[in-house]
Amino acid sequence: MASKADRFYFENFVKAADTSCKAASFLTKCLENYNHGELKEMMKEMHAIEHEADGLKHDMSSALAKAFVTPVDREDLALISQNIDEVTDSLEEILQRFYVNHIESVLPDAIAFSKMLFDCCETMKELLTEFSNFKKPAKLHNLIIELSHKEEECDALYLEALYGVPTHFENPLEIIYWREILESMEKCADACEHVADCVETVVMKNT
Repeated sequence: MASKADRFYFENFVKAADTSCKAASFLTKCLENYNHGELKEMMKEMHAIEHEADGLKHDMSSALAKAFVTPVDREDLALISQNIDEVTDSLEEILQRFYVNHIESVLPDAIAFSKMLFDCCETMKELLTEFSNFKKPAKLHNLIIELSHKEEECDALYLEALYGVPTHFENPLEIIYWREILESMEKCADACEHVADCVETVVMKNT
């Protein structure tokens, strides 16, 4: 069983992953009930979630700076923390792109993609909940594989959505804007997989 000091790191990761889940859920809500005129308020709420994530990352950095001993290499803990934060940052960036590009309506593929991102975040959270058991990694390995498969599904949707964008718009700028949005969504899926990759590295180092 992890010591009280060690539990801080694993609990911080779960809280940070939960923040990513909140951001992904909120993104889906925004896209399903999209109103360009309400985007500033939406971004304000999303930024509050991102700010919460930043606070958790700073808590982790402060703890690592003071710690004499950590449950695994402090560099790995710092990298996992940074990568979880990148997931939430990328979700905020998606919503920002709708604002700066003056997007008036939402493609169905974007809503489907946002739901898949939420699913990735939920699996990432489950993975990090199990992370404290890294010395008995059977379940961790299964969750790492599951998240990798979900990222591959996001890649497939990304390609199909990109292919379909020109059929929805004649304006070249709109095509460019939507390709940017979909690219930001694909970047978020990649960020989730990067968290799993870091956890896998810790498992390989410590078993």
